Amino acid sequence: MRTFLFLLTAIAVIASGYWVYHENYRTHAELDRVDDLRRDIGAARERLAILRAEWAYLNRPDRLRDLADLNYPRLGLLPLRPDQFGRVDQVAYPALPDPLEISQPVDISSHGALGQ
Repeated sequence: MRTFLFLLTAIAVIASGYWVYHENYRTHAELDRVDDLRRDIGAARERLAILRAEWAYLNRPDRLRDLADLNYPRLGLLPLRPDQFGRVDQVAYPALPDPLEISQPVDISSHGALGQ
């Protein structure tokens, strides 16, 4: 009986050692994956910053004004002026629908809902 317990204990130690070894490699693989994801996120943020800078450069008012002047014969674009904008009270909002009339109300009670 004692030999059986020693053998069972030795098998349990070997099995737990294998499991720990396997989990260690899985953990390292996941940590490498996290590092790759962080590197990808950093690269994406750099690309996004570059794209935002390019967008700001391309949307400069003086550049857009020059493009509007250059393409006026073909597109008929006019420069924006302050008098082209309206006020909020000049905006026509759609009318609200008529409220629904409740012709047959239903009484609702929570009495007995929780087993009371």
